[in-house]
Order: sequence, then structure tokens, then C-alpha cells
Amino acid sequence: MHVFEIVIALLLAGAGLTALSQRIGTPYPALVALAGAALALVPGTPTPVLDPELALTLFVAPVLLDSAFDASPRDLRANWRNVAGLAIGAVALTVVAVAVVARWLVPAMPWPAAIALGAIVAPPDAAAATAVLKELRPPRRILVILEGESLFNDASALLIYRLAVGVAVSGALSPARVIPLLFVVTLGSAVLGIVLSRLIALVIVRIQDVGIAVVVQFCGTFAVWMLAERLHLSGILTVVVFAMMSARRAGELIPARLRIPSYAVWEFAVFVLNVLAFILVGFQLKGILGRIDSRTLGTYAGVAGAISLATVLARIAWVSFAAALSRWWCRPASAGSVRRDLVGLSNRAAMVVGWCGMRGIVTLAAALALPIGDAGERAFPHRDMILFIAFAVVLGTLVIQGMTLRPLMNVLRLEDDGSVEREVRLARVETLRAALAATLASPVGEMSELLRQRYQVLLGRAEAELAFDANGDRDGRAPSGSVAPGERAFDVDRALVQAATSAERSRLVALRADGTIGDAAFQRVENELDLEELHLDQIARTGDSAGIT
Repeated sequence: MHVFEIVIALLLAGAGLTALSQRIGTPYPALVALAGAALALVPGTPTPVLDPELALTLFVAPVLLDSAFDASPRDLRANWRNVAGLAIGAVALTVVAVAVVARWLVPAMPWPAAIALGAIVAPPDAAAATAVLKELRPPRRILVILEGESLFNDASALLIYRLAVGVAVSGALSPARVIPLLFVVTLGSAVLGIVLSRLIALVIVRIQDVGIAVVVQFCGTFAVWMLAERLHLSGILTVVVFAMMSARRAGELIPARLRIPSYAVWEFAVFVLNVLAFILVGFQLKGILGRIDSRTLGTYAGVAGAISLATVLARIAWVSFAAALSRWWCRPASAGSVRRDLVGLSNRAAMVVGWCGMRGIVTLAAALALPIGDAGERAFPHRDMILFIAFAVVLGTLVIQGMTLRPLMNVLRLEDDGSVEREVRLARVETLRAALAATLASPVGEMSELLRQRYQVLLGRAEAELAFDANGDRDGRAPSGSVAPGERAFDVDRALVQAATSAERSRLVALRADGTIGDAAFQRVENELDLEELHLDQIARTGDSAGIT
């Protein structure tokens, strides 16, 4: 009961720290990390131990699915070189740099344990960076690269982690087995994710209750991860593919009255899992501090500082090198020739991406998942030191990089290119045209005529808004009288509006499918349509159909 009371109190404290972080423009994980570190110093707090096999499943699976569900395949394809470079090259360089530094400072640490440490601290957590960046409205491309990286660097880092842990605990692993294993795991995980997304869609489409839908979504996420692990595949890759495939069909299969509350529950769950991860690490650190003396603590702190520096510098070095190489490769071949398509980041964009290397929940979960050595099992070498270092890297990067990201962005003055706003305005015009066409096809009557007039007015506003943007607006502000989400709410015959709304949704899905708009614009316009659908459901329940407002 004592642990439960502490967890509840710290969840409330986490909510307060999140509110504070929003006021001072700092990622909330940075303040929560400080609270977790302080927890280790509080006398009398318990030291519960989480089952290592549960750590990755509990903390990574839902958080990863939440991120992958919102990813835009179109934008990822356009930036695949940068995303792949960070997810593979930056991770590999970080693993090597950290392993070398760890072995240099702690010669007694075996190479597999040093490599596992490198894999633990290699994957950054894009959520902390994008929480700040979205408020500052940088170029959309930077957000796409960071969010895309966070989906795949976890997979590459944890695959190295699993191999290193296996070698450290059970013995050597033949290189001749590793390459075929990687191929089978990657291909098998992708196929499994696709198959499971179709199977679970058959279940979700038949659910009409919000509570049941949310439970099935959460249990389905854990089931996908656990099945992949039981088949010796990558849980991370399987969940990423599963989420991205599920997102393609969610707009058509899930009604608004299920989608809106389930999204809110997922947002809450991700927040709770982040806070709980820092709480559990704080508990673990308290146990570690109780087992070591002051001299050993000084050694741990020194090694943690060196590893943190190596982690930050390795990412900056990779991003700077890759951006410079890409710009050189895309230079004109000769005087007067046409410049090749530029895929590299500018110097200022590279500085931002390189500095957005804050570590987070994946690093903590991987450290917690190291074998403890109970019940006759072999304990992982230097587990206490690795856990201490992992938390120090998370704390250091979140506090130093997270709290300086906003000032850096203010100095660099990178501005939003307005691409998402333009796509949103185009999607509004196209969906309203589809709705108007649907009303014109309906039987003539007083209600259908009023509905046509309403859509004509809204379409006129949306077209004016789109024309205003085409004439040079880049600040994302709509002209007065533009279409806002709230203006989609009205009172009218439900059957007529359902036909119009269905036409809007179908057109919106088609715009995303053919690449005209990305997922960011899709989700914003989808939310507007969801609000309209919920309003209509309320009308149906109350029987109030006073007319169009």
C-alpha cells in the first residue's frame, strides 16, 4: 500500500510538473526526470523491482504504437535517407563510441555488456523534442525526420541490445548466424504486423462500446508485441508496422464516438507510462545507492558523465557529417548545370536535429529489462552501473538539451514553411465539394436545400482561404471568416448529413491515399469531421432538429 500511495502522489506531481513545463517551455520528461532522481534521495521510500521481461512490453509497446499510428508514410518516403541514416548510422556510431569509452574507463566490463550499454543509450526519444518544437513551429521536415527516426532507431538499437545481452548471459554468437537472423527477423516482423492489423481490424469494426474498444486496443497492442517476441521476431518492428497499417483504415472503420475518447485515453496512458518509468528508475537508483560506497558512487558518476558526453557528440558528429555529405553530393555537377534534388539538411536544420538527442522511456525500459540474476539465472555484468549510467544519460540530455532547445530555436530562427496549413485548406475545399455533390444528389426538399446552401457558404469561405494562401500567405493564419472546426456543427436532418459526411470522409481518405495531403493534415480535418459527427449523434438522441445554424 505504501508503494501505491507514493505512485499516486507522484502521478499528481507529474501532472503539476507537466503544467509547469508548458509554462516555461521545457519538455515535461525533463522535470519528471529530476523528480525521479530526487526520489532516490528520499529516505524511507521502498525499492520494488520490476520483472525485467515486463519492462519493455509495458513501457515501449503502447508508446511506440501511439507514435507510429500518427506517422505519415508519404513524408517518411520523402525523407527516407535522413531517417535511415539516423536510425542506422547514428545508432551504430553511438553504440561503438559508448562501448569504446565504457571499456576504456571500466576495463573489467565485458565487450557484450559495453555494447549493450551503447544500445541502451543510443535511441533518442523524439517526443521530448517535438513537444517543444511543435510550439515553435519549425519547418515540417524537421519534425518528420525526428518522428520517423524515433520509430526505427528503437528497432535497430534494441536489436543490437538483444544480441549483446544474449551473448553476455549465454555465451558467444556466431556472425554466420547473425546476418540471416537479421533478415528473417526484419521480414517476418513486417509480415506479422500486416497480418495482425487486418485481423484486429475485423474485431474493432464490430465494437460499438467505447470502453470495450479501448480495452481491445490496449490488449491488442500488448498481444502483438508478445506474439512477436514468442516467435523470436522484433516486437518493435511488428508494432510499428501494425500501427501504421492500422492507421490507414482507422478513418473508415472506427466511428467518431469511439475514436475521440480512445485517442484521449491513449494520450493519458502515454503520459502515465512516462511518469511511471521515471518513478521505477528512481526506486532502482535508491537500491543501487544503498549497495555502493561514496568512492564507487564517484566512479559511477564520472563514467556516466563521460558516456553522456560521448552520446551527445556521436549524434552531433553523425548529423553534421551526413548533412554535409548530402549537400556535397547534391551540388551542381558543373558550372551552369542544374542542381540535383537536395535531400540534405541545411546547417541550421542539422544543428537542431543534432541537438534533439534527448533520451527517454526506451532507454529506461531497456535498462530495467537487463537480467537481474534471480532463481539461479546469471546476473547481467555491471547491471547496477549500467542502470545508473542510463538514467544519468536520460537526465542529462533531457535537462541540458531539453531546456536549451527553445533558446537554440530562437537564435536559429527556423520558421514553418506552412505546408501542413496549405494541405489542410486544400483538404477542406475538397471535402466540402464532395459534401455539396452528395447533397445535390439527394431528393429535393426544404432540408436538403438548406443543407446545400450551408455547404455552399462553407465552400466559398474555404476556397477564399485557399486562394489567400496561394497568393503568398505563409504564417498559417486564415483570413477572417474562414472555416473553423466549430462551424461544422449544425442542426439538420441526420440522414442527409450522414450522406454528406460520408462523402467528405471518403474524399479525405482518397486525398491521403494518393499523396495529395499527409497524415498531419488528414488528422486535423478528420478531427473536424469527427466533431460534426458527434454533434449529429447528440441531435439524434435528443430529437432536436431545429434547422441549420
